[in-house]
Amino acid sequence: MARGHQKFQSQQKNAKKQAEIKKSKGHDQKAAAKAALVYTCSVCRTQMPDPKTFKQHFESKHPKSPMPPELVGVEA
Repeated sequence: MARGHQKFQSQQKNAKKQAEIKKSKGHDQKAAAKAALVYTCSVCRTQMPDPKTFKQHFESKHPKSPMPPELVGVEA
């Protein structure tokens, strides 16, 4: 078991190693998923990744509401 100065050095080395691992990972799944959600429903504020999904959502969830102009030419 390490004691004193050796223990302190070991902790410092481990902290540096952990920081490098965390830095090299870099990719955050939550941030990437949030960035992919670019279309927002004007009625319920739900976010969708593409216009096809957005149009399907709008037709099923808000059939009585008028279609937003960005969905008029999109095929479902």
